[in-house]
Amino acid sequence: MSKKHNPEMPDADNPEWTPEMLRQSVRLKDLPASLQAKLRRGRGPQKAPRKVSTTIRLSPEVIGHFQAGGEGWQARIDAALKDWLAQQSSAS
Repeated sequence: MSKKHNPEMPDADNPEWTPEMLRQSVRLKDLPASLQAKLRRGRGPQKAPRKVSTTIRLSPEVIGHFQAGGEGWQARIDAALKDWLAQQSSAS
C-alpha cells in the first residue's frame, strides 16, 4: 500500500520549488523536439493484465465487511471472487 501524501511533512526527495528553481525551469514546448518526444512517450507495457472497470451492486453487509478491513477493500473483493472461481472450477 502506498502512503497518503501529508502536505505538512516535507518530502526530501521532492522538495518544494524555490523561486530560483522556478526561474530556471523550462516549458516542455521550449525543449528540443527529440527530447519532447522522449518525455511524452507514456507508459511502457503493463506488467500484469489490466483490470476491467465495472459497476456492480453489492449488499451493504458485503461492502461493510470489506471496508472494515481498511484500504484495499476492492482488491480484497477481487481476491475473494477469484478464490470462489477457483473453487468452482475444482469442484467441477
